[in-house]
Amino acid sequence: MPHKHNAARRHHIGKMKFKVTNWAEYDAGLRQRGNLTVWVTSEAVDGWAAPRRKTRGGQKRYSDLAIETALTLGLVFGLRLRQAEGFLTSVLRLMGLDLAVPDHTTLSRRANKWRLPNKRQGHRLPGKEPVHVLVDSTGLEIYGAGQWLEEKHGAKSRRRWRKLHLALDADSGEIIAHVMTDQDDGDATQVGALLDQIDDPVGQFTADGAYDGNPTYDAVTKHSAGGAVVIPPRANAVERPDTDLSCQRDRHIAAINADGRMKWQAATDYGKRSLVETAIGRYKSIIGHRLRARSFAAQQTEVAIGCTILNRMLACARPKSVRCVTNTA
Repeated sequence: MPHKHNAARRHHIGKMKFKVTNWAEYDAGLRQRGNLTVWVTSEAVDGWAAPRRKTRGGQKRYSDLAIETALTLGLVFGLRLRQAEGFLTSVLRLMGLDLAVPDHTTLSRRANKWRLPNKRQGHRLPGKEPVHVLVDSTGLEIYGAGQWLEEKHGAKSRRRWRKLHLALDADSGEIIAHVMTDQDDGDATQVGALLDQIDDPVGQFTADGAYDGNPTYDAVTKHSAGGAVVIPPRANAVERPDTDLSCQRDRHIAAINADGRMKWQAATDYGKRSLVETAIGRYKSIIGHRLRARSFAAQQTEVAIGCTILNRMLACARPKSVRCVTNTA
């Protein structure tokens, strides 16, 4: 109510407008995301069956490639394991390929024991500037009774959450690292695990105020000694040069006290942090806000495949937008 009463006397800041400069290319890429045209290379056909095991134990029938293909199709098209099995069977039959399809029991069992490699594949050209890393986290629902049932009837709820931590490349928008933890794990505790997945040197590490503290600064310094850490300090933060906390934080506090938080955000390029929030929204709108797998290991596999799917979709269609400047007389 106070905001509404004072709306006439407040200084209104207009919303920034952007224009997509490659709309024709971007529009074609968005349509390409839904293209059902599927092709299988000869290398994939040869590697469909698992290599013969030379040690003692059971022999796998399907390779990791076959399991990944079935799980990926199921995640893209929102299919359960049985429906993914039938979908892949029909696709291979229409393509005239005599390949065995993993059944839903095999998919469930292999998803608990196998995950996509988290290590980032280096695609940046030699001599290019270090990567600008954006980090944030979000919650994903898991199987269980709803919170409404617990609040309304006092029933014991089985509903819990998983926390997905993402690291984004600010230049390409690609998810370069991810970690999934329980809902009680703090954001700052997973910075080291995210940076361990990035081979490239970190030029700048940007995150919100939840990551403010010694663990984040120490993890970034350990990974890349010259990396800049851009994290907004708390509103009541003061300079403490006598502590072992990184002096970068003291410089941020001094700049905010001298010029204000808005100028500090513009000077440090903090506004790019919204890109990781956009990536989180993209994950929940395309992959979903709820995990389908029941076990923690299978949920890790699901998240890994989901991040790979988003990177592939982003490679098909990536908008190039510029800010529209309006002339006011």
